[in-house]
Amino acid sequence: QVQLVESGGGLVQAGGSLRLSCAASGGTVSNYRMGWFRQAPLKEREFVAAFSRFDTKTDYTDSVKGRFTISRDNAENTVYLQMNSLKPEDTAVYYCAASSRPGMPSRVPSGYNYWGQGTQVTVSS
Repeated sequence: QVQLVESGGGLVQAGGSLRLSCAASGGTVSNYRMGWFRQAPLKEREFVAAFSRFDTKTDYTDSVKGRFTISRDNAENTVYLQMNSLKPEDTAVYYCAASSRPGMPSRVPSGYNYWGQGTQVTVSS
């Protein structure tokens, strides 16, 4: 089964940028639907962005469109989330997720069967 390890989180001022990485082992990212979710304190885990399983289609939640970019490096077996123009409301633990299940929804956590441990992103105002 695939294992996911996130990195790249940290503290940044509003307007700044971070790039999160999700390194996969035990599986090839191009064979999975890959997604990023985030969870702020006292809130439910919410969808951020996703990469479809076998093609290059991407999907973003409205609040990050135009600011965040999900990408995939098959050679490195890594998925990235480039986050620009960060806002304090982007503060959360960010999780990488993978799904091997065809036909599952991509915007809800239950649609994914593998998760990383999360990386903290804090945006100061």
